[in-house]
Amino acid sequence: MSEQQPRSDEGESPRRREGDADRFAGEKDEDLRSRDVTEGAARAPHRSMFRAMGFDDEDLSSPIVGVPNPAADITPCNVHLDDVADAAIDGIDAAGGMPIEFGTITISDAISMGTEGMKASLISREVIADSVELVSFGERMDALVTVGGCDKNLPGMLMASIRTDLPSVFLYGGSIMPGQHEGRDVTIVQVFEGVGAYAEGDMSGEELDELERHACPGAGSCGGMFTANTMASISEALGMAPLGSASAPAEDRERYEVAERAGELVLDCIQNDRRPSDILSRESFENAIALQTAIGGSTNGVLHLLALAAEADVDLSIEDFDEISRRTPKIADLQPGGSRVMNDLHEVGGVPVVLRRLLEADLLHGDAMTVTGRTLAEEIAELEESGALPEDSTIEADFLYTVDEPKEAEGAIKILDGNLAPDGSVLKVTGDDEFYHEGPARVFENEEDAMEYVQSGAVDSGDVIVIRNEGPTGGPGMREMLGVTAAVVGAGHEDDVALLTDGRFSGATRGPMIGHVAPEAAEGGPIGLIEDDDHVTVDIPERDLSVDLSDDELAERREAWEPPALQYEGGILAKYARDFASAADGAVTNPRLTDDF
Repeated sequence: MSEQQPRSDEGESPRRREGDADRFAGEKDEDLRSRDVTEGAARAPHRSMFRAMGFDDEDLSSPIVGVPNPAADITPCNVHLDDVADAAIDGIDAAGGMPIEFGTITISDAISMGTEGMKASLISREVIADSVELVSFGERMDALVTVGGCDKNLPGMLMASIRTDLPSVFLYGGSIMPGQHEGRDVTIVQVFEGVGAYAEGDMSGEELDELERHACPGAGSCGGMFTANTMASISEALGMAPLGSASAPAEDRERYEVAERAGELVLDCIQNDRRPSDILSRESFENAIALQTAIGGSTNGVLHLLALAAEADVDLSIEDFDEISRRTPKIADLQPGGSRVMNDLHEVGGVPVVLRRLLEADLLHGDAMTVTGRTLAEEIAELEESGALPEDSTIEADFLYTVDEPKEAEGAIKILDGNLAPDGSVLKVTGDDEFYHEGPARVFENEEDAMEYVQSGAVDSGDVIVIRNEGPTGGPGMREMLGVTAAVVGAGHEDDVALLTDGRFSGATRGPMIGHVAPEAAEGGPIGLIEDDDHVTVDIPERDLSVDLSDDELAERREAWEPPALQYEGGILAKYARDFASAADGAVTNPRLTDDF
């Protein structure tokens, strides 16, 4: 962990009201790190700077709570976050804190999708974590309420809380409501798939235009169980966000009530010296994985949970996801596999409904700690007693299933290995749990070439599309490829064409799409050695991803292999091409962590 705050006595008020006498006494109050900049005669210039921003004596006697906020007009996921942060600031102020808001970057995954710009997405996770860590360290903050909207905001903010180990509450900005098209709910994924249908002649330009205009009706993150909603749900299971906080829509009154409560809660965390290191454990990560697999969460959750565990110094491997998925049934059927969105889950009680069913089936660790200071089991009981969580017998939802009669007997996340992925690869099952596919490889050196192939109508039933040199190092940045996968599905090949890559997929991707293939091509992985027409097998029941080549044949090709040229020789992309670790380890960049890999 980074620098620790001195510990305070439990139960002691976090605010001090003695005024200027103490401030000039020359003895610093060691309870709070912010006293480095607010107490003592030598800190008069520092206080003068605070006063210039409107802070008064009462503020300067209070704990400083940072509110990192990636609000931006870049994406609907974040366009409303100033309002969400304002509600959290009100809660902090009312509870006795001194809120200080500061900005971070964001990248719109949906807008950068299918372009060279998508290489910035995963890098933004690292920049967000670094910037929040840096500001909170430099400005001597006592605690954090971290705000997140678009996909990489969420893990970036959680990573920063773990690194600083400051009392922290994670606050999600909420998801967008579904759009309406021809009497049905639609999201951005239907627009991406519409591009493929249009290329095949199965959708007119007029219909695609209408779909485009109605899919995203306002602010908030993409509405299905895509990456943002997956990570928001996971934040509850990890214990880093209050139960029930993930599902309220972005523009709903409840979202701002959640934000205000988060601001109040962080002062309780300060008073009781409750930090991420007190919350996060092997058990809390197993809870997060169980939830991810039960709700059909994004494959990106694998990457981000591995990174969070590495930051928290919790032993977690990619194999753990498969082990937990095998014993955890899928009991929620949301987009992209199903038709429902986050708001549908919210209307029947939110993420705690799923957590309760898993807990009652002994599939969660009920004694794992949460940010409230109560265990997961105690939090669920508290929600039940308050009436915030309806009785399970009263819940009527055709997209929710019981553990005894699940949607699928196993969870949605599968980890495949074999001679094409010795260090593993990741698949989210959105269709047949027993999927088996054999076919000829169609090899592409980048996403653009693969997209051109798909849109040309050249895809044949049985193909295995291979996209390489898109990993953390080779991309660099491990691009998401919803454009290609949606085009394949939109062209009518959801079940008869497989796609594999050392890059990533959006949480909205569906079909037999295998990502995070490791080692990646740029590091000499077998995916960099296969050729057109090699015979590839995808076997989900056996967790196998292999090519019909002997070890000798692969070794012979490896002898002739030459690493690809660097895509960028300077700037941030060159830096992260150097710094990223393998996807199998979360694609971390923190030097303390990468030294282990």
